[in-house]
Amino acid sequence: MTTATPRERIPRDRENDYTQEQARRRRAFLAERSGTGLDHVGHYSIDPAVLPGNVENFVGVAQVPIGVAGPLRLDGEHARGDVFVPLATTEGTLVASYNRGMRLLAECGGVRTAVVDDAMQRAPVFLCDDAVAARELGHWVEENIEGVRKAAEATTRSGRLTHITHHQVANLRYLRVNYTTGDAAGQNMTGKATLAACEWIRENHPDHPRYILSGAIDTDKKHSQINMLLTRGKRVVAEAVIKPDVLKALMGIETRQLFEYRQIGMVGSFMSGAAYNGAHAANALTALFIATGQDVANVSESHAGITYAQLRENGDYYWSTTLTSLIVATYGGGTGLPTQRECLEMLGCYGTGGVARFAEICAATVLAGDISLTSAILAGDWVSSHDSYGRNRP
Repeated sequence: MTTATPRERIPRDRENDYTQEQARRRRAFLAERSGTGLDHVGHYSIDPAVLPGNVENFVGVAQVPIGVAGPLRLDGEHARGDVFVPLATTEGTLVASYNRGMRLLAECGGVRTAVVDDAMQRAPVFLCDDAVAARELGHWVEENIEGVRKAAEATTRSGRLTHITHHQVANLRYLRVNYTTGDAAGQNMTGKATLAACEWIRENHPDHPRYILSGAIDTDKKHSQINMLLTRGKRVVAEAVIKPDVLKALMGIETRQLFEYRQIGMVGSFMSGAAYNGAHAANALTALFIATGQDVANVSESHAGITYAQLRENGDYYWSTTLTSLIVATYGGGTGLPTQRECLEMLGCYGTGGVARFAEICAATVLAGDISLTSAILAGDWVSSHDSYGRNRP
């Protein structure tokens, strides 16, 4: 019998692991084993002492270039006036394209924005003896909703349980528990609150039913149709009226071309089963998320959305983007780290009271990028733009 090779342990200090010295120890450990120096990884301005709760086994930082686009002119319920938008990306032409879309929107009067729904979920499943018992459990939960709500809200200062939707299969009762979460994204908050709510149900229901905290219909960090219909995070709309003369002058195309392509794009999106029927919501959101300390994995849900358009009799083109599952925060998580906080402060969004404004900026940025990319495709300069600005190889 062969003896297993002992597993090497990454250096850690159980008493005080967030120091410059510990980061150096780990970089030296990795350099010795990989033969790769980590000079750039090890150059940063933040104090490791601010990182507990954000990362483990800290060795350094990944430096992503940040460009700025704008001004983005907003006429929203929460975001008004001109803002300059930080975009963290390594994709050439991206910032330039968003900048171009923002210019067109400004010359057409800006972007109207509104957050139209707000809900974060945890979705437990109760395992009952049979289908009737599962159905009756649902009735009991509705009759005792105030007790459930009190148990859940006792775990959080800012979370509020708004409603519970019920979905039954066989002897399984799925509960999709909906919350508002203030300026936090709220996945951890709702998990803790729903655990308390489920424990209250188990203790107080006469059958003391067994449950699992997630039955998977909350679809955390996965795109789903249920989130597009029922909202996860912020449901936010950005809309603008594109003037034909401005579009022709800046983009070289007609509004009727946009409308024709919208029909073609709708068919293509339908056939492919795409989560978004616009041009590229994920580009804007990923770049914004990295710059502002969002949980970047939430792009998998947040990029889902619906583009809707109208060609009006006078030639104006109404263009809207609805993001159905935008999960963002301006408080907690990575938003308080130094670089990310500066970017949020530049947008006027950092801290309490900023999340609705930030959601509106996100949606308006997506709209600007969609206008620019779609126009480039129709004008025939999509490939040439990437060749001119997006290549760094000889």
